[in-house]
Amino acid sequence: MKKSIVFLVLLAINFCLGQSKFDQKESEKFQKTINSEYADAKTSPLMAEDLKAFKSLDFYPINAKYFVTAKLEKAQNEKVFEMKTTGTRTPKYIKYGTLYFTIDGVALKLNVYRNIELSKTKEYKDHLFLPFSDLTSGKGSYIGGRYIDLKVPKGNTIAVDFNMAYNPYCAYNHKYSCPIVPLENDLNVEIKAGVKAFH
Repeated sequence: MKKSIVFLVLLAINFCLGQSKFDQKESEKFQKTINSEYADAKTSPLMAEDLKAFKSLDFYPINAKYFVTAKLEKAQNEKVFEMKTTGTRTPKYIKYGTLYFTIDGVALKLNVYRNIELSKTKEYKDHLFLPFSDLTSGKGSYIGGRYIDLKVPKGNTIAVDFNMAYNPYCAYNHKYSCPIVPLENDLNVEIKAGVKAFH
Protein backbone atom coordinates (compact mmCIF):
# COMPACT_ATOMS: atom_id res chain seq x y z
CA MET A 1 0.00 0.00 0.00
CA LYS A 2 2.77 2.41 0.97
CA LYS A 3 4.76 1.61 -2.17
CA SER A 4 1.91 2.60 -4.47
CA ILE A 5 1.47 5.94 -2.67
CA VAL A 6 5.19 6.60 -2.98
CA PHE A 7 5.01 5.70 -6.67
CA LEU A 8 2.18 8.17 -7.27
CA VAL A 9 3.95 10.97 -5.44
CA LEU A 10 7.17 10.38 -7.41
CA LEU A 11 5.17 10.20 -10.61
CA ALA A 12 3.49 13.55 -10.00
CA ILE A 13 6.72 15.19 -8.88
CA ASN A 14 8.56 14.01 -11.98
CA PHE A 15 5.93 15.53 -14.22
CA CYS A 16 5.55 18.82 -12.35
CA LEU A 17 9.25 19.48 -12.02
CA GLY A 18 11.32 21.10 -14.60
CA GLN A 19 8.28 22.64 -16.21
CA SER A 20 8.61 26.38 -16.59
CA LYS A 21 5.89 26.71 -19.21
CA PHE A 22 2.80 24.76 -20.14
CA ASP A 23 3.38 21.58 -22.14
CA GLN A 24 0.29 19.67 -23.29
CA LYS A 25 2.36 16.52 -23.84
CA GLU A 26 3.46 16.49 -20.18
CA SER A 27 -0.16 16.54 -19.03
CA GLU A 28 -1.06 13.78 -21.51
CA LYS A 29 1.89 11.73 -20.26
CA PHE A 30 0.74 12.23 -16.67
CA GLN A 31 -2.75 10.94 -17.54
CA LYS A 32 -1.38 7.92 -19.37
CA THR A 33 1.00 7.02 -16.54
CA ILE A 34 -1.54 7.42 -13.73
CA ASN A 35 -4.01 5.29 -15.73
CA SER A 36 -1.44 2.51 -16.13
CA GLU A 37 -0.70 2.60 -12.38
CA TYR A 38 -4.39 2.36 -11.51
CA ALA A 39 -4.88 -0.53 -13.97
CA ASP A 40 -2.08 -2.56 -12.33
CA ALA A 41 -3.22 -4.65 -9.35
CA LYS A 42 0.23 -4.21 -7.71
CA THR A 43 0.04 -0.41 -7.61
CA SER A 44 -3.67 0.40 -7.88
CA PRO A 45 -5.62 1.92 -4.97
CA LEU A 46 -8.87 0.66 -6.53
CA MET A 47 -11.08 -1.89 -4.82
CA ALA A 48 -11.04 -5.35 -6.45
CA GLU A 49 -14.46 -4.98 -8.09
CA ASP A 50 -13.57 -1.56 -9.56
CA LEU A 51 -10.20 -2.80 -10.79
CA LYS A 52 -11.87 -5.55 -12.84
CA ALA A 53 -13.88 -3.01 -14.85
CA PHE A 54 -11.26 -0.22 -14.89
CA LYS A 55 -10.46 1.35 -18.26
CA SER A 56 -9.46 4.94 -17.41
CA LEU A 57 -9.84 7.68 -14.84
CA ASP A 58 -12.05 10.57 -15.91
CA PHE A 59 -10.16 13.82 -16.53
CA TYR A 60 -11.15 17.38 -17.24
CA PRO A 61 -9.92 18.51 -20.69
CA ILE A 62 -6.29 19.64 -20.52
CA ASN A 63 -6.28 23.44 -20.44
CA ALA A 64 -3.28 25.80 -20.50
CA LYS A 65 -5.05 28.37 -18.30
CA TYR A 66 -4.72 25.99 -15.35
CA PHE A 67 -0.92 26.06 -15.59
CA VAL A 68 0.24 28.96 -13.42
CA THR A 69 3.52 30.41 -12.28
CA ALA A 70 2.89 31.24 -8.64
CA LYS A 71 4.84 33.59 -6.41
CA LEU A 72 6.10 31.68 -3.38
CA GLU A 73 6.24 33.52 -0.08
CA LYS A 74 8.11 31.32 2.38
CA ALA A 75 6.57 30.94 5.81
CA GLN A 76 8.46 32.23 8.84
CA ASN A 77 8.59 30.64 12.32
CA GLU A 78 5.90 28.07 11.58
CA LYS A 79 5.19 25.29 14.06
CA VAL A 80 4.83 21.62 13.18
CA PHE A 81 1.19 20.49 13.34
CA GLU A 82 -0.75 17.27 12.98
CA MET A 83 -2.79 17.28 9.80
CA LYS A 84 -6.23 15.74 10.12
CA THR A 85 -6.91 12.70 7.97
CA THR A 86 -9.90 10.59 7.00
CA GLY A 87 -8.66 7.96 9.49
CA THR A 88 -6.94 7.97 12.87
CA ARG A 89 -3.51 8.77 11.44
CA THR A 90 -2.19 12.28 12.20
CA PRO A 91 0.95 12.86 10.11
CA LYS A 92 3.11 15.82 11.06
CA TYR A 93 3.38 18.68 8.58
CA ILE A 94 4.73 22.20 8.54
CA LYS A 95 3.53 25.07 6.39
CA TYR A 96 6.32 25.80 3.93
CA GLY A 97 4.83 28.89 2.36
CA THR A 98 1.98 30.53 0.46
CA LEU A 99 1.51 30.51 -3.30
CA TYR A 100 0.00 33.59 -4.97
CA PHE A 101 -1.34 33.35 -8.53
CA THR A 102 -4.25 34.35 -10.77
CA ILE A 103 -6.69 32.36 -12.90
CA ASP A 104 -9.05 34.23 -15.23
CA GLY A 105 -7.94 37.48 -13.57
CA VAL A 106 -8.96 36.28 -10.09
CA ALA A 107 -6.23 36.62 -7.43
CA LEU A 108 -5.85 33.34 -5.52
CA LYS A 109 -3.61 31.89 -2.84
CA LEU A 110 -2.88 28.43 -1.46
CA ASN A 111 -0.67 27.22 1.36
CA VAL A 112 1.87 24.53 0.56
CA TYR A 113 3.19 22.07 3.15
CA ARG A 114 6.04 19.69 3.93
CA ASN A 115 5.57 16.27 5.47
CA ILE A 116 8.09 16.05 8.34
CA GLU A 117 8.77 12.32 8.03
CA LEU A 118 8.99 12.29 4.24
CA SER A 119 11.33 15.28 4.19
CA LYS A 120 13.87 13.24 6.19
CA THR A 121 14.26 10.80 3.29
CA LYS A 122 16.60 11.41 0.37
CA GLU A 123 13.99 11.14 -2.39
CA TYR A 124 11.47 13.42 -0.63
CA LYS A 125 13.73 16.01 0.97
CA ASP A 126 12.48 18.66 -1.48
CA HIS A 127 8.88 17.45 -1.73
CA LEU A 128 6.02 19.91 -1.21
CA PHE A 129 2.39 18.92 -0.70
CA LEU A 130 -0.38 21.09 -2.16
CA PRO A 131 -3.89 19.98 -1.12
CA PHE A 132 -6.83 22.08 -2.35
CA SER A 133 -10.57 22.13 -2.83
CA ASP A 134 -12.59 24.39 -5.14
CA LEU A 135 -16.09 25.01 -6.45
CA THR A 136 -16.03 21.75 -8.48
CA SER A 137 -15.50 19.71 -5.27
CA GLY A 138 -18.57 17.48 -4.98
CA LYS A 139 -19.80 18.76 -8.35
CA GLY A 140 -17.58 17.05 -10.88
CA SER A 141 -14.43 16.54 -8.84
CA TYR A 142 -13.96 14.55 -5.63
CA ILE A 143 -15.86 16.12 -2.73
CA GLY A 144 -12.84 15.94 -0.41
CA GLY A 145 -10.58 17.98 -2.72
CA ARG A 146 -7.45 17.02 -4.63
CA TYR A 147 -3.66 17.06 -4.33
CA ILE A 148 -0.71 18.29 -6.37
CA ASP A 149 2.90 17.32 -5.65
CA LEU A 150 5.58 19.95 -6.08
CA LYS A 151 9.26 20.42 -5.38
CA VAL A 152 11.03 23.19 -3.46
CA PRO A 153 12.04 25.71 -6.14
CA LYS A 154 15.39 27.44 -6.39
CA GLY A 155 13.83 30.91 -6.58
CA ASN A 156 10.66 32.56 -5.33
CA THR A 157 8.32 31.30 -8.06
CA ILE A 158 6.91 27.83 -8.60
CA ALA A 159 5.07 26.28 -11.56
CA VAL A 160 1.75 24.67 -10.62
CA ASP A 161 -0.09 22.58 -13.21
CA PHE A 162 -3.63 21.90 -12.03
CA ASN A 163 -3.99 19.53 -15.00
CA MET A 164 -1.97 17.15 -12.81
CA ALA A 165 -4.27 17.39 -9.78
CA TYR A 166 -5.18 13.92 -8.54
CA ASN A 167 -7.59 12.45 -6.01
CA PRO A 168 -6.51 11.10 -2.63
CA TYR A 169 -6.54 7.30 -2.49
CA CYS A 170 -9.49 7.34 -0.09
CA ALA A 171 -11.61 8.62 -3.01
CA TYR A 172 -11.32 5.08 -4.39
CA ASN A 173 -10.98 2.86 -1.35
CA HIS A 174 -12.02 3.31 2.29
CA LYS A 175 -8.95 1.33 3.46
CA TYR A 176 -6.79 4.41 2.95
CA SER A 177 -6.30 7.28 5.36
CA CYS A 178 -5.80 10.58 3.53
CA PRO A 179 -4.95 14.12 4.65
CA ILE A 180 -8.01 16.38 4.75
CA VAL A 181 -7.63 19.62 2.79
CA PRO A 182 -7.15 22.49 5.28
CA LEU A 183 -9.97 25.07 5.22
CA GLU A 184 -7.59 27.84 4.14
CA ASN A 185 -6.93 25.92 0.91
CA ASP A 186 -10.51 26.09 -0.33
CA LEU A 187 -10.61 28.15 -3.55
CA ASN A 188 -13.71 30.17 -4.41
CA VAL A 189 -13.35 29.38 -8.14
CA GLU A 190 -13.83 26.32 -10.31
CA ILE A 191 -10.66 24.41 -11.15
CA LYS A 192 -11.85 22.37 -14.13
CA ALA A 193 -8.55 20.54 -14.51
CA GLY A 194 -7.02 17.27 -13.41
CA VAL A 195 -8.76 14.10 -12.28
CA LYS A 196 -12.54 14.12 -11.88
CA ALA A 197 -14.60 12.28 -9.27
CA PHE A 198 -14.61 8.48 -9.53
CA HIS A 199 -17.97 6.87 -10.52
